[in-house]
Amino acid sequence: MSDRQFIPIRIAVLTVSDTRTMEDDKSGQTLVGRLTGDNHILADRKILPDERAQIADQLRAWCNDPDVDAVISTGGTGLTGRDVTVEAHRDVYEKEIDAFSTYFTMISADKIGTSAIQSRACGGVANGTYLFALPGSPGACKDGWDGILRYQLDYRHMPCNFVEIMPRLTEDQRRK
Repeated sequence: MSDRQFIPIRIAVLTVSDTRTMEDDKSGQTLVGRLTGDNHILADRKILPDERAQIADQLRAWCNDPDVDAVISTGGTGLTGRDVTVEAHRDVYEKEIDAFSTYFTMISADKIGTSAIQSRACGGVANGTYLFALPGSPGACKDGWDGILRYQLDYRHMPCNFVEIMPRLTEDQRRK
């Protein structure tokens, strides 16, 4: 960490599941607990079914909301027919953060071995908002937050982090 002051960001959490409710959404609650425990702000929280258009519409809505800086979704990143979260994210991304997937897989492989290849965790940016899709288990949410997002969403993390470039994410739109 550096001498920089912490800057809390506003994060929305989306659980993608055909069966979960707020009462039994352990993965969503894991993310909420971790992000608020690290002094970020929970901007919003929703649960949606595994429906690509609904997921993409919600991601777009949050990307257009000036009170949301980042979105973390959990669930729907696997290989089954109902797993459409990654496709929904990619429908919205302007730029994909390719190394997020790679690094998440590296962290997962240390814990679950070759089973890590079944995850399609991904990250990207749209309209100045960061979007991350994590698998739907509390362990994967812990790994994604504790191993990557805790640092990259902390302005104090050096040598670089996502927060310090947030003001520049939409600079191409200002030039027009």
